Amino acid sequence: MKGLYIVTPDWDDTQALLGKTEAALRGGAELVQYRHKTATTELRREQSVQLLEICRRFGKPLVINDFPELCIEIGADGVHVGGTDASVSEIRKQLGAGKIVGASCYGDLQLARNARAAGASYVAFGGFYPSRVKKYEVSTSPNIIALSKAEIQLPVVVIGGMTLENSQPLVQRGADMVAAISSVYMADDAENAAREFSALFAA
Repeated sequence: MKGLYIVTPDWDDTQALLGKTEAALRGGAELVQYRHKTATTELRREQSVQLLEICRRFGKPLVINDFPELCIEIGADGVHVGGTDASVSEIRKQLGAGKIVGASCYGDLQLARNARAAGASYVAFGGFYPSRVKKYEVSTSPNIIALSKAEIQLPVVVIGGMTLENSQPLVQRGADMVAAISSVYMADDAENAAREFSALFAA
């Protein structure tokens, strides 16, 4: 796992969502997380099915935020769980060994240890910077990347207010993936934004 990890915003406009996602995949995004906290059950299924079709076309995985049943129903590639969602071990048991299970660990190395022990595929740390989309405590130290790489030895995703400029030092410290919402979906040119993020990993 390496590169740009795009996370969808809470958009009800399915065509806009699909268009930006496809553009970002053309630009080199490596993984898509479908996250829509306020969607109806019907909209969530409709959007996730269409996103999965696009991801399949590009050969990239789609993970579903917080809804393992939806992941199983549509045949998505995995689930991402937050600190207040179902436990990693529960999700792993539901999905089986072949699926991706990602875990939000905020700025807490112990949460990452627990996630690894429970069968996580990757750990996500943040927020590192203020976000235009999510409200959280901005308190994660960049030092956690190297500590996690040395001890936890799972791919490290960084999230929280990621821009091209401020994610660069985190990639240089060893982050495997940069998770971005606004910097891609709210960019005028999502394809170019994704291309610029992807270039950080080619350096």
